[in-house]
Amino acid sequence: MLQQLFNPSVQHTLDLIGIFVFAISGALLAVRKNFDVFGIAVLAEVTALGGGLFRDLVIGAVPPAAFTDLGYFLTPLVAALLVFFLHPQVERIQTGVNVFDAAGLGLFCVSGTTKAYEYGLGLTASAALGLATAVGGGVLRDVLANEVPSLLRWDRDLYAVPAMVGAVLVVLCIRYDALTPLTSALAAATAFALRLLAMRFHWRAPRAWNRRSSATEAEGRGERRAEGREDGREDGREDGRAHKATA
Repeated sequence: MLQQLFNPSVQHTLDLIGIFVFAISGALLAVRKNFDVFGIAVLAEVTALGGGLFRDLVIGAVPPAAFTDLGYFLTPLVAALLVFFLHPQVERIQTGVNVFDAAGLGLFCVSGTTKAYEYGLGLTASAALGLATAVGGGVLRDVLANEVPSLLRWDRDLYAVPAMVGAVLVVLCIRYDALTPLTSALAAATAFALRLLAMRFHWRAPRAWNRRSSATEAEGRGERRAEGREDGREDGREDGRAHKATA
């Protein structure tokens, strides 16, 4: 049995905090999409619990923790209610929400990897499930909201890569029999720090070599059309002024 990152009560509290923050992001997207209260609650639940639910189903940890611990299930509903009534105020503290979201990313990639390994998966599969635990809820959120998942978009700051790094650090520690609460905390802190740096400096994953995306090209065409229309309006105004002057 691998050593836990924290004692069970502290771990449970941190899980609930991470679930709450993930749920906030799902509920805010639902508000932006003009969903009703049920849609807000669904997106909050899916975002908060989707990754862990997927992991538990894959490793056979059934029934999943999301259905055996009432706190896990109710916390996203509390977040959904908060956003339903106070979403303008929550939007104003988006930076703080993003920081806690980054902390949850680091925590869940580590806990997801260790739980998968404890249930008998190999190192590579454990790292993959650790990544899925951390980012799976966000993917499901975007799919339900009819959006391209943000971790697949080139114009979004790195999100999956920090979780991947944290999960890989955990399996390396397991491989060399060095996984302790301290090294687990360092792996989570590394993922957390990478995500914060990515948000601060807008780090993004590279795209295909020497290829412009259709989105960039479309944006460029749109800007050129807008400039052309503006030039046409300006020329029309100048012609009108010249006509009045000659008249």
